Amino acid sequence: MCGIAGYYGTPRSMLPARPLLGRMVDAIAHRGPDETGIHVEAGAGLGHARLAIIDVASGKQPMANAEGDVVVTFNGEIFNYVELRDDLIARGRVFRTDSDTEVILHAYEEMGPD
Repeated sequence: MCGIAGYYGTPRSMLPARPLLGRMVDAIAHRGPDETGIHVEAGAGLGHARLAIIDVASGKQPMANAEGDVVVTFNGEIFNYVELRDDLIARGRVFRTDSDTEVILHAYEEMGPD
């Protein structure tokens, strides 16, 4: 099971967020021994310790969309992600990975938060 860490605050309070998230991810590294990742921007930060199951090579997290304005970190498995991916491709979405996590990004962009 992966490990997920997060930080939310004001943009001014985010200045030390990368070292803070680094320590948080280090503390949960045993949850995801394959790789770690951190994403920080004004007001929020995400950390991920990954146990790679699907798309081991390119499913790095936190994962951002092509524009970089939607970011997700995810622990779980979407059992019908291939069908969902095919549907999103039919709607014009272009995938960069074979990860079920990327399906979440495109589904959010296509359908919104609800």
